Amino acid sequence: MLAVAHVLGLLLAFFGATYLLPIGCSIFTGDGLALFFIVAAACSTGTGLLLVAATMGRRRELKPRDGFLLVTLGWIGTSALATIPLLMALPGLTFTRAFFETMSGLTSTGSTVLVGLDNLQPSLNLWRHELEWIGGLGIIVMALAVLPLLGVGGMQLYKGEAPGPVKDERLAPRIAETAKSLWLVYTLITGAGIIALRVCGMSWFDAICHAFSAVALGGFSTHDASIGYFNSVSIELVLIALMLIASLNFARHFVALRRLSLEPYTRDPEFRAIFAVIGVSVVVIAVILTWHASYPTFFISFRHAFFNVVSMATTTGLVTQNVDAWPVFAPFWMLFLSCIICSTGSAGGGIKMFRALLLAKQAGHELKLLVHPSAVAPVRVGGRPIPDRVASAVLGFIFLYFMTAALLTFALLLTGLDLPSSVGAIVASINNTAHGLHADGPVRNYHVLTPAQTWICTAAMLLGRLEIFSVIVLFTPAFWRK
Repeated sequence: MLAVAHVLGLLLAFFGATYLLPIGCSIFTGDGLALFFIVAAACSTGTGLLLVAATMGRRRELKPRDGFLLVTLGWIGTSALATIPLLMALPGLTFTRAFFETMSGLTSTGSTVLVGLDNLQPSLNLWRHELEWIGGLGIIVMALAVLPLLGVGGMQLYKGEAPGPVKDERLAPRIAETAKSLWLVYTLITGAGIIALRVCGMSWFDAICHAFSAVALGGFSTHDASIGYFNSVSIELVLIALMLIASLNFARHFVALRRLSLEPYTRDPEFRAIFAVIGVSVVVIAVILTWHASYPTFFISFRHAFFNVVSMATTTGLVTQNVDAWPVFAPFWMLFLSCIICSTGSAGGGIKMFRALLLAKQAGHELKLLVHPSAVAPVRVGGRPIPDRVASAVLGFIFLYFMTAALLTFALLLTGLDLPSSVGAIVASINNTAHGLHADGPVRNYHVLTPAQTWICTAAMLLGRLEIFSVIVLFTPAFWRK
């Protein structure tokens, strides 16, 4: 525990540096909040250094169980410290709602309890979006890239946070170099997105914030009407491109850039499946919207279907329309897509496409065995045989995923929330997408929830971001047994 506390202290001290961006924004815009962010930075850095000093000499190579504990504590600790500027700047905001907001940011969920975003101080808005951007690839992965001191047991931390089968995928012999490579690609894509959005008519501030959101696959916006505020086809196309890129494995992006070749994508089974499913879904929903006369022409229907299907499917949650006013099939189908579309190693949440493909292949394999019981043919995804250990881990994850979603939905029902809202809120939260299903649509955000409901959704976001296993393992007797 002391070794975990030591590295946690380093992480919290490092997190204090993330306040530099909103401090600079506050000074530049003169919104008067710079002191609040300075206090928050001091609290984060001071807390971290105290932990480091108290555990000096306890540093050692971290074990696998240490990685899971540190990742969970790191997410909770940074989310708690990130509430300080919100609590100081927004009178009447409770810790429950502030913690929900920061957890939503760091898990790149994008759900919000705040209203009046158009009038929110620029530095606070930027802070919310920076949290999303940091959380997109993960605060631990960022720390591994810039803090060599976290190299002790670095692979254990990477495995505790990385999604699914990507855990053992390295781009370099040292895990710190892998982390740096991933963040280099992440930063380059973000920079390109900022410039493209500015060219399309956004202000520099809006371009930075929305590029942060889109690349992190989070749903925060600087406007209550989200992307509908801009009513711009060019802005929507840029954001669609960013969301699709961010829904893919960032390791593929790095290899493609290094080789200057598209071959890594064409050989990726997740890439083909993601674009096929999204493409068919966009066309089908556009046809349904036209059939129900939701919009005057097919082209308008296609425009809104294209953006909102991509956004919801990639677990982003930026919207241009009130999708809950669409024919009932559309919002439910988009919520389902958020469960499976994103690739392993991406910024998105949900089950991930690799697991969905593996389950489909496994089902086909079992059907084949019913007809040919003696057949010997390993399950393959993308032409590669999948080890039994990976297949069993995927089955275990799927079971925990659905059981966790069901239990948390029942927990919301116990608080008095209606069934569609309960299902939508939990599925959206555990998939780290911004919006569930509400009677008033995505514009009605989570500020209507009671404190108990807010904490339940907060727990769902954390579980989803850390892939359930990393959190639930902490509650097993075997984890604490020497």
